[in-house]
Amino acid sequence: MLAGDTLGNTPDDDRQYLVDLGLLRREPNGGLVIANPIYREVIPRVLTQGASDSLPSITPTWLDQDGELDLDALQEAFIDFWRQHGEPLLSTTSYQEIAPHIVLMAFLHRVVNGGGTLEREYAIGNGRMDLCLKYKKVTLGIEVKTWRNKTSDPEEKGLSQLETYLNRIKANYGWLCIFDRRSNVPAFIDRLSTKNTTTKKGHNVVIIRA
Repeated sequence: MLAGDTLGNTPDDDRQYLVDLGLLRREPNGGLVIANPIYREVIPRVLTQGASDSLPSITPTWLDQDGELDLDALQEAFIDFWRQHGEPLLSTTSYQEIAPHIVLMAFLHRVVNGGGTLEREYAIGNGRMDLCLKYKKVTLGIEVKTWRNKTSDPEEKGLSQLETYLNRIKANYGWLCIFDRRSNVPAFIDRLSTKNTTTKKGHNVVIIRA
């Protein structure tokens, strides 16, 4: 659900157990959803705890002299963090289907702990996770997509989805994070790249591939 994927071969008993616990509920006109807004926030935080506990000390180089969020510096800090620590941290979670999402959120929690917020949107079958990072005057929309075996490059669809999301949260800046989880892909360090682009409606977007 966090990755926006379908449930696939998830056992019926497991799904029913979560419904019985009150963590999930069934929408009359849809599928399973997180039962309430509190759980929508708590569940990802619990899942990211292992990665958060494993994070090294990170200097907040993403703040300018006035304490405002510098998006260029934040991008540079994340790329440097991922280059050094991304691959080892992916093994800190038992949920490999969403391991990149968890590590990314753990990093962003370090950013917002200084005085911002991180909001999440996710649902079964939409193929993505949306993150909204707010820090004082700056709002950054982040679209997270996973490139799996037997699927096409998600960049084009991701940009379209991100533009819709940026319009909704009234943000001019966004990241499209594409995590390549296919087998037989280039080495971790070789596939890490960034590209700046502008959407059809004029939003400034950075495409991050990892």
